[in-house]
Amino acid sequence: MSPARTRLLAGAAALSAGTLLLAACSGSTGTSSSSHDSINYALPANFTPNWILPIGTAAHLNTNNISIANTLWEPLVAYDGSTGKIAWNKAGSVATAADFAADGKSVTITLGDRHWSDGKPITSADVKFWFDLIKANKAEWAGYNPGKAPDNWTSFKTVDDRHFTIAFDKAYNPQWMLANELSAINPLPQHAWDQGGDAKKTWTYLNNAAKNISGYASNALWKTISGPYAVKSFSTAGKVVLTANKKYDGGEKANIPTVNLLPFTTADAEKNALRSGSVDYGYIEATDLDQKDSFTARGYKVEPWSGWAITYMPYNFNNPAMGAVFKQLYARQAVQRSIDQASLAKVVFNGTAVPGYGPIPQGQPSDFLSSAQKSDPYPFSTDAARTLLTDHGWTEQGGVMTCAEPAKCGEGVAKGTKFEMQVLSQSGSTVTDNMMSAIQSSLSKTGIKFSIRTAPVNSVLSQTPQCTASQSICKWQLSFFGTAGSWYFNAFPTGDSLFQSKGGSNFGNYSNGSVDKLVSASTTSSSNQAIQDYSAALARDLPVIWLPEPVYQISVLRSGLGGFSQDSLANFHPAQWKWTG
Repeated sequence: MSPARTRLLAGAAALSAGTLLLAACSGSTGTSSSSHDSINYALPANFTPNWILPIGTAAHLNTNNISIANTLWEPLVAYDGSTGKIAWNKAGSVATAADFAADGKSVTITLGDRHWSDGKPITSADVKFWFDLIKANKAEWAGYNPGKAPDNWTSFKTVDDRHFTIAFDKAYNPQWMLANELSAINPLPQHAWDQGGDAKKTWTYLNNAAKNISGYASNALWKTISGPYAVKSFSTAGKVVLTANKKYDGGEKANIPTVNLLPFTTADAEKNALRSGSVDYGYIEATDLDQKDSFTARGYKVEPWSGWAITYMPYNFNNPAMGAVFKQLYARQAVQRSIDQASLAKVVFNGTAVPGYGPIPQGQPSDFLSSAQKSDPYPFSTDAARTLLTDHGWTEQGGVMTCAEPAKCGEGVAKGTKFEMQVLSQSGSTVTDNMMSAIQSSLSKTGIKFSIRTAPVNSVLSQTPQCTASQSICKWQLSFFGTAGSWYFNAFPTGDSLFQSKGGSNFGNYSNGSVDKLVSASTTSSSNQAIQDYSAALARDLPVIWLPEPVYQISVLRSGLGGFSQDSLANFHPAQWKWTG
């Protein structure tokens, strides 16, 4: 997930793939930039930053968190779309080269001549510090997927202070390894953070410190940084003020000395702030496109921010009440055939979204998309959906489909089970509310009752975790991170975190052995056929409810702000922003 503007975060899947953002006041105060020394950036409604540690955990899969952390501690390999195409952005990276062995079983990394803000050099020891932390605490790392990093990294060999070699358990596609695994590494200040060489103790120490949001600006722990900005203030309500790091010696020096990240509880509150001129870089919803001229008249430009993403609602396959129903493919087919994606994209999103039928982004052309996914295996038809249910032993009783013949309904589905589902969905977005209402209406025509609860995105994430049926937290049935909560991928849209059994961001506990093999094949084969086979399989097997893919946001930028491309991986890069006029 973005978990997700769920990288619902490049979770290091969100760290290597995914996105969520946040905001909090019903209307952030703050005045318009009176000079070119500052900029006011609007965070998405109800996506409050709440984590500073550049190591993601499942409860903190928020794109804002990653963008802020990477601004403070630059990644080893910044693989992003900030230059207009998804590629290695060496200016924003600590590493300068990655040389893969001819057999594809190892890589030797070269570090730039870089320093921490306290003057100490950034060395191979700082990368090994991260490496050892992840190795010892992998189960708690959001980017962990069994069999992938760090499991497939068999050794770390320090060559010298600026060179090291990571060996793999087998040959991998170098492009996949660079974009989806090595890009998750963040060199960390070993000399300032290490707790006596004990990786478990250090992990606990860092995570406990990161829970104290009010201490982010004052705690000396967070002052040893490598990135272009430092934290000046960080409110528990979501407002973050960044200030240029004067000791930064990398390739992306800050152009604007002060960056104000402003939170909002609703898109309407943010829109009002735009109208008042107190936001320099904000957004409007798709439903507001007819007001574009009113913003350009105020000195703004309107630019859609397209994303490399998918949008979906995970089922909880371990839910004690509905898990058995969700495990029936015909039942998932009935749900999918009840979702009118074309109408949602056209009406709810005002034409700024495209239907999504599987695990590969469809908003941008690529060689990863299978013909099966592209052609939509389950076109909208509530009549066909009803037939699927009645053919499998369901009859409509009191307006709701009810299992009348359990032998046909499927294993574990008891007689009298009603097809009733509840979603916990993002609050604060009119677009999300409108989409949920439209889905509720179309599902009712099939005889499926769909009820909606809402909460801020961080609450949605924390209340809908991976779980087992016996756990009290496992009562959730469907989860939706919001129209701003799509899952954003790295360049290679692998599904190891999302849909592989026990993947770090496989929130609904989906498991299919055949799919696991396809995911693994896609990371090792140099042929696109492997990932196309994966695309086709999940388009047909429906591990989640596929939904339209919106643009990341429709940005509204003050005229004169430019010099950068909006990153299709859904990160923001404050150091690239500049006033050009």
